Amino acid sequence: MIGFAAMAQAQFQFFEHMFQGAGQQQQQQPQNVASDSSWYQQTYESAHCTNYLCPGTLACVSVPHHCPCPFPAVEDKVELGEGSAICISKGGYKVGFICPKNLEAVTMSTHEDGREYDVVLAGGGTAACIIAGRLAQADPSLSILVIEGGKNNLNDPLVTNPAMYLAHLIPDSQTAIFYKANPSEALGGREAIVPMGGVLGGGSSINFTMYTRAQACDYDDWKTEGWDFKSVLPFLKKLETYHFEDAAVDKDLHGYDGPVNISRGTYCAKGPQDDLLKAAEALAYPEIRDATDFTSCGGFSRWARYVGPDGKRQDTAHRYVHPLMEDGNHPNLHLLLESKVVRIIFDENNRATGVEYEPTVSYQPSLSLSKPRHGVVRAKKMVIVSCGALGTPSVLERSGVGNRELLEKLDINVVSDLPGVGENYQDHHLLLYPYKTNLKPEDTIDSIFDGRIDFMKANEEKSPRLGWNAIDVAAKLRPTEEEVDQLGSEFRKLWDRDFKDRKERPLMMMAMINSFLGDHSILPEPHKQYATMGTFTAYPYARGNIHIVSKSASTPASFNTGFLDHEADLKKHLWAYKKQREIYRRTNAYQGELELGHPKFPEGSKAALVDGGKEGGFNSLEERKTMKDIEYSAEDDKAIEDWIRQNVNTTWHSMGTCKMAPKNEGGVVDKNLNVYGTKGLKLADLSIAPENVAANTNNTALMVGEKAADIIMKELGLVKQERSGSWLSNEPPMQANLSVM
Repeated sequence: MIGFAAMAQAQFQFFEHMFQGAGQQQQQQPQNVASDSSWYQQTYESAHCTNYLCPGTLACVSVPHHCPCPFPAVEDKVELGEGSAICISKGGYKVGFICPKNLEAVTMSTHEDGREYDVVLAGGGTAACIIAGRLAQADPSLSILVIEGGKNNLNDPLVTNPAMYLAHLIPDSQTAIFYKANPSEALGGREAIVPMGGVLGGGSSINFTMYTRAQACDYDDWKTEGWDFKSVLPFLKKLETYHFEDAAVDKDLHGYDGPVNISRGTYCAKGPQDDLLKAAEALAYPEIRDATDFTSCGGFSRWARYVGPDGKRQDTAHRYVHPLMEDGNHPNLHLLLESKVVRIIFDENNRATGVEYEPTVSYQPSLSLSKPRHGVVRAKKMVIVSCGALGTPSVLERSGVGNRELLEKLDINVVSDLPGVGENYQDHHLLLYPYKTNLKPEDTIDSIFDGRIDFMKANEEKSPRLGWNAIDVAAKLRPTEEEVDQLGSEFRKLWDRDFKDRKERPLMMMAMINSFLGDHSILPEPHKQYATMGTFTAYPYARGNIHIVSKSASTPASFNTGFLDHEADLKKHLWAYKKQREIYRRTNAYQGELELGHPKFPEGSKAALVDGGKEGGFNSLEERKTMKDIEYSAEDDKAIEDWIRQNVNTTWHSMGTCKMAPKNEGGVVDKNLNVYGTKGLKLADLSIAPENVAANTNNTALMVGEKAADIIMKELGLVKQERSGSWLSNEPPMQANLSVM
């Protein structure tokens, strides 16, 4: 049997192979400059202009990369995707390219060493890009710098095409950061690996683009003034343009002129949608017209996406930052990319005055004529840390903000004793169950994953299927009272306390993905179509933590996920496995379980996996309803639980490690996102969430960014510019003349 971890590794290897060839084909180097660093030095000194910078510090002679040159070809050119130019390196760093002599130099907004800024954002993820864009637009005289450890995502086809989300999970991914956890007894000794966004735009640039929103009660449960549902709803509406006309949708709950487009993109598979919804109805789960209305629960819904009508991903860099960088009207907005935040600098009054950074190791050149860039950027008014739930705690602890005992042990000067830093880690615990189907090639994205469709050609031809994530239907589900009893007396106590009378709280989230999420070469029948049922806990009881073990930013932190440390979380997944299986086997698409992705039941078990579906399919809803449920024995339950422990993993929804709460309750920030015991320092990412939400967390991260921007603008006394319609165009960004360091 091959577990989820093995499936994931196979998936990583597959995508590594898939894109390696494409990259080699496009990123050839001129033979006469293959390894001559002096050639680059001479070229740089004689270049017409060097202020149009490539996004980063890669060595041109050693690392394949993309350069956003908009100019025509020049002599001895290097072919680089969208444009052509001679890439040049100074001191071993890729600093620019040669502009044709007859063209005027393009002045770009870039960070310059020694320059001070009014506001420095330490981290350039989902929320940070929103804050940067909103502040830059509110006051063009306010200087803003975003420091991001990852690369620029501008017009990267693996980012902009939603179908390519798995490409970000390859082992040497340049768009994700992989956090390796400590071995866990609850996981059978496994070391879970949790990816986070590692590119401009953060998780919004690499996630599965599922548009789901929390329940209203989730924000009320944060128990923080100004962050209850009524208070955050305006920001949840402000961020989006909702592209649906449905009489059943409450328009007061959606936004219609925000930067982030919400649609179904350029493709969907209606047949499989209808089929699954009928199967769910047979088990008394109705179709919900809008499951993102903050209260609906107990049914399935046709899911929208963070994808524009043009089929492009709606990440916050492309929607909030790039349009301002390219419009010529915001010279106040600056980016410093491929530079890792080390720590915050404080003065003698505990005021944040700057950010120390160092080059991101994975982007550094193998050929260098000088030392890697390392420095401090000064902030005149405010520093905002936005390094994500797994990055922000380490930045704070290296800065002297955290548990005094830990900091003193590492000989770090204590700025603020906050034991809550790095605690309260939460995620949604995910399992994926694949099925064999009789679906047609156009009903899934398997043909993209297995190579039947060439990605580079599909991208060039603007294939509609690249604008699809293959996730058309999802659900928020609750068990019946009888099913709760079957999970044991201890689970019953928790259910009665936390769920029974709160009908809007789902126990589990569930979704159908029209594909096998892995390496198709390991399948017994390659070049077929598959479906995967994904389940994750809405409100896990388990908590983890993450803490530094060294002053060095290059030393991995000690990370405990807490996955399944609470027995109730295991029971939730036991119920979810049985439920998702009953639902999918009632579809006409079902042709049996794919063995490598399901528990190994005892010989002779009534729950044994099967090969094939109902002959002739279902001709009526009644036939689906009267289908007999699978019987599970105690031994079968044990097999399922063992499988869960061996395969449960992250849903890429890390949160809670610097929670917003009173200081005496383990809080790290107050309602205005100020870090206790400091001045001029705020946090703005999912680390501030005190409790979990019953949704994919991107929407909450977007809301945090919008809310944080509003708080900061008010504190800085900025006058917001009210305009009719969206403050940013909902047109796709052009090929931007963007230059960053």
